[in-house]
Amino acid sequence: MNNRPDVTDEDIGMRAFQLKKGKAVERSVQRMRQGLKDQWASLTNHEVEELEWVLGELWAYVARAEWDDLHFGKLSLHDLRVILQHGRDLRKHSRNAVDVLNDVKAIVVAKG
Repeated sequence: MNNRPDVTDEDIGMRAFQLKKGKAVERSVQRMRQGLKDQWASLTNHEVEELEWVLGELWAYVARAEWDDLHFGKLSLHDLRVILQHGRDLRKHSRNAVDVLNDVKAIVVAKG
């Protein structure tokens, strides 16, 4: 007898969403790393984790077509630091989340 509860379609959908988000964030971070070259090493592990979190939030917010048009490899170290500050605002709920995510998107779009 199977003691595990059945997996629902909702569970499968949520897992698929998380996997797609993770892969998209991983690709964007790889592009940033390649674009920054040696400067990437100046970011701490915590900053990289925070950047991944912000990008995950951005991925969940923007339309897939918009995400595909974002050029993460063109971001500067300064751009990443500004994005990290926006991420702190997002975590603290000090500003409207939609406004913060639009600001992050605008930084990346400006580099396109």
